[in-house]
Amino acid sequence: MGPAALAHVLRPLAQGVEHNHPDLLVGLESIDDAAVYRLNAEQAVVSTADFFPPIVDDPSAFGAIAAANAMSDVYAMGGEVLFALNLVAFPETLDQEILIDILRGGRDKVAEAGGVIAGGHTVTDKEPKYGLAVTGVVHPEHILTKGNAKIGDVLILTKPLGTGVITTAHKREQVEESDLEAAIASMSLLNRDASRLLREYAVHACTDITGFGLMGHAWEMSLQSEGGMRFEWDRLPWLAGAAHYAAAGCVPGGTGRNQEFLEAHVRLADHLGVPEQALLFDPQTSGGLLAAVAPETWPALRERFAASGLACWSIGEVTAQSGIEVV
Repeated sequence: MGPAALAHVLRPLAQGVEHNHPDLLVGLESIDDAAVYRLNAEQAVVSTADFFPPIVDDPSAFGAIAAANAMSDVYAMGGEVLFALNLVAFPETLDQEILIDILRGGRDKVAEAGGVIAGGHTVTDKEPKYGLAVTGVVHPEHILTKGNAKIGDVLILTKPLGTGVITTAHKREQVEESDLEAAIASMSLLNRDASRLLREYAVHACTDITGFGLMGHAWEMSLQSEGGMRFEWDRLPWLAGAAHYAAAGCVPGGTGRNQEFLEAHVRLADHLGVPEQALLFDPQTSGGLLAAVAPETWPALRERFAASGLACWSIGEVTAQSGIEVV
């Protein structure tokens, strides 16, 4: 669902829910990445679910991407994955060997995360879909949330952007194989190690970049923090070919929904044309973590990421002005 439709559906459900559940530390009212329920003083459960239709042709790669995407919400909350349940919709007309490969890709990615597939649920559908319901664990006092970014914080990103336009170009048979392979590698990469490094440096706020795009998830973070956010276009990292495919009009349908919902909250520099704007609102699959870090912390964190062989970019800062700005 687009952000406007989702907000409309969830608004009446969120009213007063958490007041009746003191151990529900993060729920519907928080607009966050996963639910968090306290078990005791040392442990809280992180719970999330995500599934979608295939975005690549290879069944095993699709399974791995869908699994990495679903588990990303646990990492965005600062947790570790324990186990997951398969969520499957599959047509009766397709070869079941395809489903076996999808499930194998998901199983292997969950195993890479240190978790295990414990079961699942299937339904018959005209279009195949796959994802996971994921259960993780986090310390109740060390939860990462979208809120609490501070004015002056550095905004960092741990994966390049552009998966939406690249996978759309793939669907239209206009993609270069090397560009698609790079996008698949990025989408398949777990956010586990990046999350662990962020936890070492006590970042103020964190989220993962998925279907609402960079602008949408940044706006959600700003809503629950002290100020707004300013991004610098020239510092944003892009997957190879992303700009080319956006200029060629390979834009997912969700881009327009994201932009329409957020246009009142986002200010864009005049030099950003239609292709550049499409990239800013591009729905991502299994994107990186966006985090707000104290400026004095950023140099050491950057060195730590580099020493670990992980990517990390400084792309903007938290400002006293409300809303989102791209300059």
